[in-house]
Amino acid sequence: MTTGILGKKLGMTQVFDAEGKMIPVTVIEAGPCTVIQKKTVPNDGYEAIQIGFQGKKAQRVNKADMGHFRKAGKGAFAHLQEIEIPDPSIEVGAEIKVDMFKEGDFVDVCGTSKGRGFTGVMKRWNFKGGRATHGSMFHRAPGSIGASAYPSRVIKNMKMAGHYGNEKTTTLNLKVVAVQPDKNLLLVRGAVPGSKNGMVFIRHAVKKAN
Repeated sequence: MTTGILGKKLGMTQVFDAEGKMIPVTVIEAGPCTVIQKKTVPNDGYEAIQIGFQGKKAQRVNKADMGHFRKAGKGAFAHLQEIEIPDPSIEVGAEIKVDMFKEGDFVDVCGTSKGRGFTGVMKRWNFKGGRATHGSMFHRAPGSIGASAYPSRVIKNMKMAGHYGNEKTTTLNLKVVAVQPDKNLLLVRGAVPGSKNGMVFIRHAVKKAN
């Protein structure tokens, strides 16, 4: 058993429970992932495994990476992830599938949030903004950023306009609504980071017991 698995966000839909209540869910194609490399304390100083997800044509991989993939004998992969390994018996070439989760489990989902480009302070930091009427001349601007005579500079980490989104984000404690091993699908309640077809990493929740 491993701590997590790579997957692809397919989108959102809704399902109904036994009481007829509607549940919003995100559908994730989770695995199967192949163990590409196993790291050990004698060789690397720690224990972990590297998993690969989604096959890739050999001619699109450079020789160094192809030599790395060849050790597992399962072809090349487009995405790699190193994860902890609670079970040291797992070996190179083994497959990790979505059935590592079951209905009712809680998971954390890590992904890259949607990029929103260069945004102002109201969208990026939820600033209130100024009055919208009566000629205030101050609507969506950030306002003063100075610090008077002392220290006569802009303080570090000041919230200002700039690049927003496109960063690693983790959503904690999402409940697994359904698992479909035959289709490699995982349905979790609520939204997960990223856009459709974006890569995500799903792990057992670290702050909530399953």
